[in-house]
Amino acid sequence: MDKQINGENNHLGFDTYILHFREEGGGFRMSVPHWVYRGRNFFVCPPLIFTFISLSYEIEADGIIWTLGTGIVLVGIVLRIWAQQHLHYRLTVHKQLTTTGPYGFVRNPLYIGNAIMCVGATIASELLWMIPITIYWCIGTYSIVIRYEEEHLLEKYGDTYRKYLSEVARWFPKRPSLRNMGLINEYLYQTVLVELPGVFILLPYIIKEIR
Repeated sequence: MDKQINGENNHLGFDTYILHFREEGGGFRMSVPHWVYRGRNFFVCPPLIFTFISLSYEIEADGIIWTLGTGIVLVGIVLRIWAQQHLHYRLTVHKQLTTTGPYGFVRNPLYIGNAIMCVGATIASELLWMIPITIYWCIGTYSIVIRYEEEHLLEKYGDTYRKYLSEVARWFPKRPSLRNMGLINEYLYQTVLVELPGVFILLPYIIKEIR
């Protein structure tokens, strides 16, 4: 989930991460999870930046590499489109706790979609040895973001969200079911328009390929 947060789990000792910055007579307070959450779109980028600028141990098999990389990026975009139809982030629709569509299977389908797109882009870079690094980097970054979101949502929705946490897994579905998937709803067109620019994640690697 991007801006409209829809996280997971409960309070898990985040005091260990808290950094306090206080001004005299003021109440300014910032935490590392909050900082990472606010900059999550930037914090997830270092592996992608490296794969753009590096030429180390490239696999020269353009047809296979680009077909596979583009296909995986599109899988991530499709997952995001499915999720956004229910979450409505960036759409002019009232936001609420989302538990339908992919949110009935996993709690963070948008972040999973982002990670899949990052893996696809890494493949397109031809630096296949970077794939596990990209995966672990995404998991680490989004884990911090998700735990911050969890605290916020527990405060906002209380027992309703706590029940959702107990029923729906963070990354992998507990009890996959093909019923009530909500693959398409009335927000499909709007969502496609919002999410389709995600294909531009491949643009740096197109430039890298032709330069």
